[in-house]
Amino acid sequence: MDAFDALGDPVRRLILLVLSAGEQSAGAVVTAVRAHSPISQPAVSQHLRVLREAGLVAVRPEGARRLYRLDADGLEAARAWLGGLLDPLGGLGHAFDALGTEVARGKRARVAGVGGVRSRRHRRADRLSAGQARPSGRSSGVDVWWDSSPVRSGSSVRSSDSRRICSA
Repeated sequence: MDAFDALGDPVRRLILLVLSAGEQSAGAVVTAVRAHSPISQPAVSQHLRVLREAGLVAVRPEGARRLYRLDADGLEAARAWLGGLLDPLGGLGHAFDALGTEVARGKRARVAGVGGVRSRRHRRADRLSAGQARPSGRSSGVDVWWDSSPVRSGSSVRSSDSRRICSA
């Protein structure tokens, strides 16, 4: 029987509440449960056995008595399962982290001009950030750019003051 089958019985849930106060003998558990419902000592012992088999209760002998306490490991396993219901995508966190890393890596590669074709907007931004081209000042709706970078003419280098029209 698993933890949730064991928790399905109201008497077992009451036993867990009694044991949440601390370690108790079987006789003390029987007395506490009898205060809430008419139940025999063998029936309480049977419920304690079911809780022990489900991993929710641990027992240790002390002389002729048996002392019962909550088993933290069993309760934590039930809590973890229930917590998964609150965050159904929690198990995918590593996959989303890896996806985010790959997206960032792709963005860096595109900005650096590695691989792929750059869009018009990105090429224009690249030229502006590199100081290679400036807008011509026209507002005709057509992107006209002029380049002020040095131009090689033969073996000498001269500055280009003439406007060059570049479609972005």
